[in-house]
Amino acid sequence: MSVHVERADLPGIGTRHDLETEAGRRLSVVTFRDGGRELAIADEDDPDRAVETVALTDEEATALSEVLGGSVILTQLAGLREQVDGLSTKQITLRADTPYANRPLGATRARTRTRCSIVAIVRDGGVIPAPGPDDLLHVGDTLVCVGTSEGLEKLADIVDGA
Repeated sequence: MSVHVERADLPGIGTRHDLETEAGRRLSVVTFRDGGRELAIADEDDPDRAVETVALTDEEATALSEVLGGSVILTQLAGLREQVDGLSTKQITLRADTPYANRPLGATRARTRTRCSIVAIVRDGGVIPAPGPDDLLHVGDTLVCVGTSEGLEKLADIVDGA
C-alpha cells in the first residue's frame, strides 16, 4: 500500500501535513512557525475540522517518531527475512560484562568485521532506529542486527567480548 502525504502551507501559521489512513481517517501534523507541533485527528464528517489536537514538545515529537519508526523498521525486517534467502536477523542483548558498555556503537566496527548491520537499538521500552556510530551502548540494550547467519554469530561474539 502506498501512503500519500499532502502538504499545505498555512499563511502566518506554518505548515500542515495530512495523511489519510486505510480506514479513511485523516491525521495531520501542524508545524508552527515558532517551531511548535500539533497532532490532529480530523472529524470523520468534516475533514477540515479537527475533533482532537495534541500539542507536542520537541522531546515528545522525537519520542513519537522513534517509537513509530522503530516499530516500522522491526516489522519490515520481519517481512524481509521471509523474502530474502540468506538474510537473517538477530537480537543481541548487551550483557553486564560487554567491553562495549558506555562506548559508541562505532567502536564495535560491526559492519567492517562481520558485514552485518545494527539497524536499531531497543532500550528501556523505546527504539533508536538506524543508530549512528556515535550512539552510546548501554548494558541491557538489545541490538537489532541484519546479516548472514555466520556474520551474526560473529557479531554476537564480538559484543560479548569473545
